[in-house]
Amino acid sequence: MKIFHGFNKKFIKGDIYGGVTAGIIALPLGLAWGTVSGLGPLTGIYSSIIVGFLAAMFGGTPGQISGPTGPMVVIIAAAFLEFKDQPEIVFFCVTFSGLIQILIGIFRLGNLINKIPYCVCSGFMSGVGLIIISLQLTILFGLGAKPQVISALVNLQNISNVNGQALLIGSFGLLILFFIPKKINKIIPSSIIVLLLGSLLSYLFFSQQELIGDIPKGLPSFHFTLPKPDQYLAVLFYSTALALVGVIDSLLTAVVHDRITLTKHLPNKESIGQGVGNFFAGLFGALAATGAAMRTVVNLKTGGKTPISGMIHSITLTLIIFVFAPLVKIIPLAILAAILIKTGLDIVDWEFLRELKGKSRVDVITKFIVLILTVFTNLILSVFVGVFFYFILKFLIKYRKIA
Repeated sequence: MKIFHGFNKKFIKGDIYGGVTAGIIALPLGLAWGTVSGLGPLTGIYSSIIVGFLAAMFGGTPGQISGPTGPMVVIIAAAFLEFKDQPEIVFFCVTFSGLIQILIGIFRLGNLINKIPYCVCSGFMSGVGLIIISLQLTILFGLGAKPQVISALVNLQNISNVNGQALLIGSFGLLILFFIPKKINKIIPSSIIVLLLGSLLSYLFFSQQELIGDIPKGLPSFHFTLPKPDQYLAVLFYSTALALVGVIDSLLTAVVHDRITLTKHLPNKESIGQGVGNFFAGLFGALAATGAAMRTVVNLKTGGKTPISGMIHSITLTLIIFVFAPLVKIIPLAILAAILIKTGLDIVDWEFLRELKGKSRVDVITKFIVLILTVFTNLILSVFVGVFFYFILKFLIKYRKIA
């Protein structure tokens, strides 16, 4: 199997910057998703390490970063409730889902994602950006993290309880991210400057705010337990759901990747790469993962361009856990929030909005339907509804013209 699709040694410096930054950003996300799944924080970290490395090596989207995401964790959490007495069956589902993804790539079913209209992808991109911004605002104000957009927005009503130190550090980070000269940003990515300066200031002068904190340690253990006959249907359901959601989510992120890099991903190769990653993730007690839009954009915006950046992202996480954990624990969450807010703003498809008058009514309506559904319901549901609505509306307009 061909590996390192899109590798070019002239981009190695940017790959190092992008991979290290994406790895640091992936740390709190991995811990959070692992906790939410019910399987423990380390399962999220090892998901980013294992799938992030293998999907980069074997996948078809050079600068994509893989890790646990919301849609995948929702399914994992449901499977955990189903098999609470046998969590190892959940890991079997992850492994089996990887096998299904490999088959999807082998039979070239990944090409179907290219049929998704641009307005649907635009709505999805913009919705993901708004989700990121909404969830990080409460952290920026020092009000604590919330798992959903609505609860995060409601939490902003407690603005009178704002943590001044967190807001000050976070605002400082945003100022650097927005206004740092491009010449400096090319030498040292602004996100790394923000992490270093923000952590130093927090450690020396602004200690009364929430930090990443202690990082759990431990080696992954091998997991392979076959389900019982009465579990076959449930295992098939969860494995198929993980496989399909993972492929769709990853290829949608690949579309985002293509728009930023002006390149074209290989959908079937990407499906195989994700499948290889998830196959081994399940064997070593990790969550299922997919291409992660936010981490991918962070990687690309800080210089990552080839599969090496995804592998460095995984290596960075490994080093963080086993070597640099004492230093990482002093990073303030408000600084991470600032980086993610800037990332969210970058993900929003402002170009589509600027050219709104030149778009068809179908494109505009579809985009905003997908955007709203992405923010307030389910990412994958929003895409299915958007595609269905787009083609139905196109058919009705065409039918009226013929009639």
